[in-house]
Amino acid sequence: EGLSHAKPSQLAEIEISPTGLGLHFPTLDADLYIPSLLEGLFGSSHWMAAGLGKLGGSSRSEAKAAASRSNGKLGGRPRKTAS
Repeated sequence: EGLSHAKPSQLAEIEISPTGLGLHFPTLDADLYIPSLLEGLFGSSHWMAAGLGKLGGSSRSEAKAAASRSNGKLGGRPRKTAS
């Protein structure tokens, strides 16, 4: 979550903690705890759900295309009202 916007050059320099359970990225001043990463606790549940929803919404299928065409015949998405 915290490293999702980091550039590859920022991720290139990594230090391993003395216990071997952590990673430190000096250029980002960020730390990761490896056991949590492996358990899937790397990102918050909200952040992970948003990422999965984004992937699902970007998939293309004939069913989605047909539904879009059908909705377009009904006038499409309603316009937003100015507030």
